[in-house]
Amino acid sequence: MTDLAILSAAAAAAAPTRLDPVKLFLDADIVVQLVMAGLLLASIWVWMIIISFSMRIGAARRRSSEYEAHLWEQSDERPVEEQKPRSASPAGRVVAAGLEEWRLSTKGAGYDVDGARQRIAGAMEGQIGVEADTLAERLNFLATIGSVAPFIGLFGTVWGIMNSFFQIGQQQNSSLAVVAPGISEALFATAIGLFAAIPAVIAYNRFSQQVNVFEARLQRLADKVHAQLSRQMDAD
Repeated sequence: MTDLAILSAAAAAAAPTRLDPVKLFLDADIVVQLVMAGLLLASIWVWMIIISFSMRIGAARRRSSEYEAHLWEQSDERPVEEQKPRSASPAGRVVAAGLEEWRLSTKGAGYDVDGARQRIAGAMEGQIGVEADTLAERLNFLATIGSVAPFIGLFGTVWGIMNSFFQIGQQQNSSLAVVAPGISEALFATAIGLFAAIPAVIAYNRFSQQVNVFEARLQRLADKVHAQLSRQMDAD
């Protein structure tokens, strides 16, 4: 076997048979490495938000369902305005805000019924907004990562390809063996950007819809409580 055949066989044996993400990262330019590291950290943070939000929205739904069941079960024995609302759930805090305003607005004789109704409705709507904002406070980060991460990855790709062309000029060799490793490392940055962006976009759209549904649920509860308090003021 000739020397050329031996070298070809050795090169074929040494060539990797699959992509190695760790090797791609370690062999990349320092700028591309920084881009990859930042995108990986963003991806970890995205998944932390996804897990924590899923737990929070699940707990909020469960506690609110328990409170509403207790509220309407007890309303057969006592009117809503005579109950002591629990504030451990979003639904309980909404009702508590309405009852507090009801007590303040009706404690004097000859109060303005229409004004009291508006203030009660405003108090509960304000608390609903607070609950929705509290649930959605980290969702903007998901939207930001979903829109920005692909472009950050693309920046790393462009930088890596520029570096590959620079190596062509330095080595005076435009063969695929010279440029392929650098281009692979550069494209890996775009892949990581998409890896961070895709779950963020999906989670943001889904979680935003869940927050809207939960907010509408609290609004329906507030409307029912407001109706009962309005009937009580009419009776007075």
